[in-house]
Amino acid sequence: MSNYYERIKELVIDTESTIKVKDYIKNKTILNNNYKIGNLIVESQGGIEKAKYGNKLIKEYAKKLTNDLGKGYSWRNLYNMRSYYIMFTSNEILQTLSAKLDWSYYVELLKLKDIYAVKYYIETTYNKGNGVRELRERIKSNEYERLPDDTKEKLKNKQELELKETITDPIIIPNPNKNNIILEKELQKLIMENISLFLRRLGTNYMFVGNEYSIKIGTRTYKIDLLLYNKDYNSYVVIELKVGEFKKEYISQIETYMNYVDTNIKNLSDNKTIGIILCQRNNKLLVEYCSRPDVIVREYILE
Repeated sequence: MSNYYERIKELVIDTESTIKVKDYIKNKTILNNNYKIGNLIVESQGGIEKAKYGNKLIKEYAKKLTNDLGKGYSWRNLYNMRSYYIMFTSNEILQTLSAKLDWSYYVELLKLKDIYAVKYYIETTYNKGNGVRELRERIKSNEYERLPDDTKEKLKNKQELELKETITDPIIIPNPNKNNIILEKELQKLIMENISLFLRRLGTNYMFVGNEYSIKIGTRTYKIDLLLYNKDYNSYVVIELKVGEFKKEYISQIETYMNYVDTNIKNLSDNKTIGIILCQRNNKLLVEYCSRPDVIVREYILE
């Protein structure tokens, strides 16, 4: 134990000495040292299989580090380092991603069992520039689990996704006052009260264009419930809100709005508009027979 402990102690001291250096160097050093500490812990416990279940030695190391350095290195922190080493040394798909985020992010990700979910959250968090709090919120809402199965399969195979494939099902809408929503206007008001969170839950780089967005066709004026723009895919997104079950007549309504946006609003450099019908219940059999590729139906859940 003593030899492993002294090597762990040296790495802890090295980590502490990097706190004041530039962020990139600091983060890289902390991650490297935590990985090495995790490796030493696993070796001292007799390998990965044995290390997965042994915490007694970790508690001894934590106690000695606290006594020697006064830094309060808890057994939980050392446990996380061991888990970090096991996760990133055992899975090839994660090895190139191990330095993209700060240690505090990995502490959240270590709680996950699905390696593909970990990969998804690392990549999307890095691309979105999310903070730890936002990552924790996305994990808590089971964002990865709510992606369509076809989307998850494409992610595993490193295939490029279309915008519609990045949208979760169901979509979770915050309802802090637990209001009983019975009208589309009430649902729209609920979304607008926290539009930034709604956009984040849709995906990356959504911009709000307008709600009850007025368009004129002939002599009649219509209102699009929500009009958004996605900068990653250069595409407008029309959202229609429906309280209740999906009905086939919703398709023609949203198609009209999408065609208007394509003809009168989008630029030549923009891709075609997509439509999202957001409803309380999705009649999947009906959708199968009447939906077109650029219109998707998603259920919503109030939380």
